[in-house]
Amino acid sequence: MSESIELNANQKAWLRLETFVAVMERARNLELARIGLNIPQAGVLYCLKISKEPMTPMKLARMMHKQPHTVSALVHRMETQGLISTKKDMKRKNWLRVSLTKKGEEALKRWVAASEVPDAMGCLTKRESEELYAITKKLHNKSLEVLRRMQPDPYTEPLFW
Repeated sequence: MSESIELNANQKAWLRLETFVAVMERARNLELARIGLNIPQAGVLYCLKISKEPMTPMKLARMMHKQPHTVSALVHRMETQGLISTKKDMKRKNWLRVSLTKKGEEALKRWVAASEVPDAMGCLTKRESEELYAITKKLHNKSLEVLRRMQPDPYTEPLFW
């Protein structure tokens, strides 16, 4: 006989939120696949477009809250597709600078135009939308706090014992 499990209100809310995000991500990836992109690629294109300074794969990883090796592989694949280009930094030879190509700019325009899934948020009233924004901002900040606690900066430890 299996033991029943009761979730508390926070766990139920988390499960609901996780399910919502999974469904919306799946729908968005299907929508973006029609224009030859996926969510992470669209994120890179957007970050490059809005950045006021030259971007490196490490800066992209931080902006996107992804592991550096994951973003490096993504950058490499996107460069192969012609969406972005990388160049060695002349001042800091071990740094790569990432920039949009013309093909990347065009893909970004197609991404903005593909709006069926984001427009699903239109079922919310203006007030609900504002409340959702405030709630998700609060949850984002708390999540970053938890993440920092769970995965501390490796450079905060002393170099020698």
